[in-house]
Amino acid sequence: MNAIPSAIRGPLYMVVATGSYLINDTLMKLATSGLPPYEVLMLRGLWAAAFGFPMLFALGHFRRLPMLFERRVLTRNLLETAAVLAYIVALAHMPIADSSALGQLTPILVLLGTSILFRERIGGVRMALIVLGFAGAIMVAQPTMEGISIFALLALANAVFAAARDIAGRRVAADVPGMIVAISAVVVVLAGAAIAHVSLETWVTPDAGHLTLLAGAGFFLIFGHFFIFMAYRTGPTGVVAPFYYTFSVWAVISGLVVFGEFPNALAVAGIVLVIASGLVIVTLDERRRRLTVVA
Repeated sequence: MNAIPSAIRGPLYMVVATGSYLINDTLMKLATSGLPPYEVLMLRGLWAAAFGFPMLFALGHFRRLPMLFERRVLTRNLLETAAVLAYIVALAHMPIADSSALGQLTPILVLLGTSILFRERIGGVRMALIVLGFAGAIMVAQPTMEGISIFALLALANAVFAAARDIAGRRVAADVPGMIVAISAVVVVLAGAAIAHVSLETWVTPDAGHLTLLAGAGFFLIFGHFFIFMAYRTGPTGVVAPFYYTFSVWAVISGLVVFGEFPNALAVAGIVLVIASGLVIVTLDERRRRLTVVA
């Protein structure tokens, strides 16, 4: 990964993370049509753990397993659990466009949080570009908001907890491997989902189709967790966070491939706006780096 230029490493990781999460969300959305939402989370977590622990061993992290429950790693992943428990219920009861549109608030909340807590300077131009990216994401999602209800509040809570997760992730020590953080998230969310399922739902026996969908979701979930953590670890927040909006671009691709839904003109314009704002932000950051080196 070090072969990737440092200027684009964080944004690239975020693009991969959002793509991985979108595949996960699509498969989970299909699975929730026949299973309770927390059961879906629990089964997905079991699959993710089955894939993830062999990866840890293959990477030579066996002796670092206690780091799965290191205090700052655990704090980050408890916030991840709160976000996911809120989102899965919203996803099961709302159009995916509406739930994903509310999720686009996450980058703005991350930027506000880091500017307050870590004194990171964002700047007026960069903030304007971030707002343009948000507008583009909403143009892509085109939420109907027909179902403003407790489920919309849960989707909003997901954005808040996800932002808190990413801010907390900034405090994780540099010697903690990214894959340790990812598998810790799998384990903590699995535990939370199991408690929620036993407390609130009745078990429904999944069929082979459900298990196949959730196996795929679990596999891509690991990469979503890994790359979103690494994105914020390797790049400045003001440069990385706007690329979260590529989630909406991936959503259009998913709709086209999985559901045969073609984007309309407004969605295409939104995609262009998301990509353009992200590219300008990276260009500005690279120019700032060059000026710093020259100085």
